[in-house]
Amino acid sequence: MRSNTEISTTASSDHLSRQQRRAHTRALLGRAHAANSSQDKEEALREVVVLNMEVARSLAAPYGGRGIPSEDLEQVAYAALVRAARDFDPAQADEFLAYAVPTVRGEVKKYFRDHGWTVRPPRRVQELQAAVAKTRSRLEQLTGREPELAEIAEEIGEPLEAVEEAMAAEGCFTPSSLDRPVLEESNTSLGELLPDTEIGFDAADARVMLEPALRNLGERDRTIVRLRFYEGLTQKEIGERIGVTQMQVSRLISRILRELRKEIAGPPARTA
Repeated sequence: MRSNTEISTTASSDHLSRQQRRAHTRALLGRAHAANSSQDKEEALREVVVLNMEVARSLAAPYGGRGIPSEDLEQVAYAALVRAARDFDPAQADEFLAYAVPTVRGEVKKYFRDHGWTVRPPRRVQELQAAVAKTRSRLEQLTGREPELAEIAEEIGEPLEAVEEAMAAEGCFTPSSLDRPVLEESNTSLGELLPDTEIGFDAADARVMLEPALRNLGERDRTIVRLRFYEGLTQKEIGERIGVTQMQVSRLISRILRELRKEIAGPPARTA
C-alpha cells in the first residue's frame, strides 16, 4: 500500500529523550498554531510528525506478521499521525500524544480488522477472538496447562457458546497451513496428499489443485474438511457438530483423504 500520505522514515528522533521530544513537539505545535503562512504551518507539522513516527511504528507493531505487511500498517499509522497533528489544537489540550495515540491506534485496528481476515467473520467475533487468544495465553502461563473453554469464558465474562465460536475463527487471519496433520494420531499433512513432482508446489498452487477435488465431495464431506482444516476443530468437536462419534469422524476423514488423493492423482496411465 502506497499513497501520497506516505512519510519518509529517514529522519529520526532517536537522539532525543522522551521529555525532549515532548517539549520539542509542544513548541512545534505552538509554532504551527501561530504561523502566519500555510507553508510555515506545514513545515512545523511535518517536524511534529517526524519526531513522533517512532510512536506510530510502535502502535502498528503488535499487528504485524498477522496477514498484513508491517510496512502497510506503519503507513496507516503515519497517515493517522499526520491527521492528528493537523487536527490538534494546543489551546484545547497540552499533551499531543494523549490525543494522537488513541487516534493512531484506532486507525491501525480498523485497517487490520478490514483487511487482515482471509475469511471475515462478524466484527463481534473478531473482537472476541482477540480477547479469547489473550486470555488463553495468560491462563496458560498462570496454570502451566491449556485452559478449558469454560475457564476462558468465565474469565472474560462471555457465554461458552460465544467463546467456542470465537475459537473456530482462529484460522481466519490466514489460510490453514498445509503442514497441519490430517489426523490427530498421524503425522501425515494435507500437503502430502499432492502427487510427487520434481517441480514442487507452494501453498497457493496446492490449494488450486485441491479446489476442484473438494468441489466433487458431498456436502457433509466438504463440511468435515472445512471444520477440520480451515476452522481447526478436533475430531470430537466435529462429531458433536454433525452428530456422529469421534471414531466415525476419524473413519470419514480417512475416506475423504483417500478420495481426494485419487481425484488429484487422476486416472491411471494406460500401458503401451
